Amino acid sequence: MTQLPTIPVHFILLPGFLLLDFAGPAEALRIANQHGGRFELHYCGPEAMPQSSLGMALDGIAPLPGQLPAQGWVIIPGLAGAMAAQSAAAARHTVAWLQQLCPAGHPWPHGQLITICSAALLAGAAGLLDHRRCTTHHTLVEKLQQIAPNARVENDRVFVLDGEIASSAGITTGIDLALELIARQCGPQLALAVAREMVVWLRRDSATPQHSPFLAYRNHLHPAVHRVQDAISAEPARPWPLEAMANVACVSPRHLARLFRQHAGVSPLDYYQQIQLAQIEPLLTLRDWSLERIAEAGGFGSARDLRRVWQKQRTTPLRRPVEAH
Repeated sequence: MTQLPTIPVHFILLPGFLLLDFAGPAEALRIANQHGGRFELHYCGPEAMPQSSLGMALDGIAPLPGQLPAQGWVIIPGLAGAMAAQSAAAARHTVAWLQQLCPAGHPWPHGQLITICSAALLAGAAGLLDHRRCTTHHTLVEKLQQIAPNARVENDRVFVLDGEIASSAGITTGIDLALELIARQCGPQLALAVAREMVVWLRRDSATPQHSPFLAYRNHLHPAVHRVQDAISAEPARPWPLEAMANVACVSPRHLARLFRQHAGVSPLDYYQQIQLAQIEPLLTLRDWSLERIAEAGGFGSARDLRRVWQKQRTTPLRRPVEAH
């Protein structure tokens, strides 16, 4: 098994930080490490002993780093409303630090910037959300629009990913976002293992951008259906006729179809096809890959089959995205 690369993760903790905004994603990453992930957690901030939203202070917080690893993550938890005013100086310090790391108008130069809840306001004030899709807590949407008028603020999303910038509505949705990022970095199987250990449901809002079918349709407890979903997610490019799925589940094909409808709310074939499309979607940006090659990598018989399934599942014709510059 190929060893995953180490990802340095810097949590930026300001006075008044929401404890769950911090602890939820941090625990998800810690548990991911127990299942083969390689996240190296660091705790930094403008103050050495910031007090959390619950009045508990954390000691030994390192200063804001002058430099960050190219592939590292920065996660900024939100601030409690009643305590946010107390951290105005710390907030200004953090905004200046973000601007130093990434001057306005430039792409974020590191692996991933992740804001939880009201932390999007800091990124917005630093100019990092300009022309980006983003979100924040529903009570702060208008304020974020005022602070970052050039941002594309989405007010009905659990989380939003736009390239190297990720944002969530906060509180428990920080865990949702952490699971999505773990899935992208380490694979869906590892993310599912983390979610099960944390005993969290994996259903996402149907309108959540960057919705991952690897994590959808999993908010049930039926072991046979989970076995099939695990098997398909592990090898999405292999053929998965209903009979092969039924063999994994140790039930008849007809019974498996009933179980999928009852517990996952989707047919086995639709689930398989959505996983196939999620598998090949990143390949569509590779301009030196033909559509036939991409279709083969996804387990489709031909580019024509890929286009047909795409039209069926996405209800729009397949169009390859413009390559990012």
